[in-house]
Amino acid sequence: MNQRTILLEVNPQAFFGEQNSTIDLLKSYFPKVKIVARGNEIHAFGEESLLDEFEKRLEQLILHFEKYNHLDRNTIERILTSDNSILLPSTLLDRDFIVHGVKGKIIRAQTPNQQKLLDLIGKNDMVFAIGPAGTGKTYTSVALAVRALKNKQVKRIILTRPAVEAGENLGFLPGDLKEKLDPYMQPLYDALLDMIPFDKLNSFIENGTIQIAPLAFMRGRTLDNAFVILDEAQNTTYVQMKMFLTRMGKNAKFIITGDPGQIDLPKKVSSGLIEALHIIKEIKGIGTLWLDDKDVVRHPLVKEIINAYTRAEQEED
Repeated sequence: MNQRTILLEVNPQAFFGEQNSTIDLLKSYFPKVKIVARGNEIHAFGEESLLDEFEKRLEQLILHFEKYNHLDRNTIERILTSDNSILLPSTLLDRDFIVHGVKGKIIRAQTPNQQKLLDLIGKNDMVFAIGPAGTGKTYTSVALAVRALKNKQVKRIILTRPAVEAGENLGFLPGDLKEKLDPYMQPLYDALLDMIPFDKLNSFIENGTIQIAPLAFMRGRTLDNAFVILDEAQNTTYVQMKMFLTRMGKNAKFIITGDPGQIDLPKKVSSGLIEALHIIKEIKGIGTLWLDDKDVVRHPLVKEIINAYTRAEQEED
């Protein structure tokens, strides 16, 4: 039987996880490899080809731990199940940094597809980022916008969403229009508060450097020198999407995010996002990225919920 010994240059106790959870996951994904953890060493026994694959996956886990000082179950499973072609190579790890957030928090791309989003927005002025809930579409896009503002690549950030009610009626909420819409825009505020101190963010909003508004407020505008994000784009109509895409001015970056699986439009109304993806697919200078359950960075249950709903919807079809 062949043997490999991998020396850990990180804290083995932290890397192995509570009750050796990392080792247990490795064992479950490599049932034909005997894995023994002793001190700061991992010993693996098995066929040569399996050991090659095991060592490659283990190296990815170690590299991730060195960068983030943390390994959760979702990350481990993503690295262990990803196709070899989309594993984040060590040569890219220095490129995943996006921006320093509040209190020195380092915000990075956390999955290969999030890294692709960084690459796409560097090469294109407009990018569509499509995928299910929890894949970091909005958060990564906002981080890229904040970076562009801090680097003086743009003069303002504009964040917008179509004001479509997800089963609730905004008209019954108390307050004026802004007070009614603020809770709906809260995910955008939450992302910004991770990256910009509260007082500074308020100052930016007051002087118009950062604008957060419903999509209807974009009509008639030309958005120059701006990083613009259209969030929840699956809830735009054909007319709204066409209007938004044609707002693009000089020195502008546009990211359009959406989840075709969460359309809240009336049944007879087509999603402007789905139609746009067909209409613009031949245009050079527009990037498109599809994220999936392997990119989910929320609680591990989110991935399971997405998969369960996908199966249920496929059975209905």
